[in-house]
Amino acid sequence: MRRSATYVLVHGAWHGGWCWRHVAARLREAGHEVHTPTLTGLGERAHLAGPEIGLRTHVDDLLGLLKYEDLRDVVLVGHSYAGLVVREAADRAPERVSQLVMVDAWAARDGESLEDLAPPFFLDWMESATVNGMIPPSPPAAIGVTEPDQVAWLEPLLTPQPRRTFSDPTQLSGAVDTIPCRAVLCTLDGPMPFARLTTEYGWPTTPLPTGHDAMVTAPHPLADILLRTP
Repeated sequence: MRRSATYVLVHGAWHGGWCWRHVAARLREAGHEVHTPTLTGLGERAHLAGPEIGLRTHVDDLLGLLKYEDLRDVVLVGHSYAGLVVREAADRAPERVSQLVMVDAWAARDGESLEDLAPPFFLDWMESATVNGMIPPSPPAAIGVTEPDQVAWLEPLLTPQPRRTFSDPTQLSGAVDTIPCRAVLCTLDGPMPFARLTTEYGWPTTPLPTGHDAMVTAPHPLADILLRTP
């Protein structure tokens, strides 16, 4: 039997820690410690939202959790936008992280932002959608959620994303590259560059036949992948 592990599951844009509910339950049933932080300005912390919130804010959120909960030997999981967050946090506190798992996630090199990596159609959509420095969520179908019960859970909980989180450049020293990393690719995804990024970084990859919001549409298969010893 695998020894107990500590998982930190970090949500992507427009979401909150709530989106990991079913994944976290399965990991806990398997005997593991699980944390699902909500980043500043999102989810139940939406009252803190504002255009001044950037990638640094969210990296500091995660570093604060690792420090104040004294978490070590962490399996740090980032979904989508949170790929940027977990990589930068791990770079700044590599002694606390044993493994990174990138779930359909953005991955930037030092000095790159999500906007630098995004395809033109996504940049155009962000530009047209942004209001007062905030980007409202897109419909659930745009992230692969179409089942009525899943839409009913997801849609009212999505909150606007500060645009600055997409434009702030990642700051990396290179320490993150010493930490083992693997990726999960949602194979029913749209035209985002997640497969290309995982190939460029050379991460071992597990395909998951679902849409982008795997923690909503396929929580048990995703949890089972996370439970596998690489």
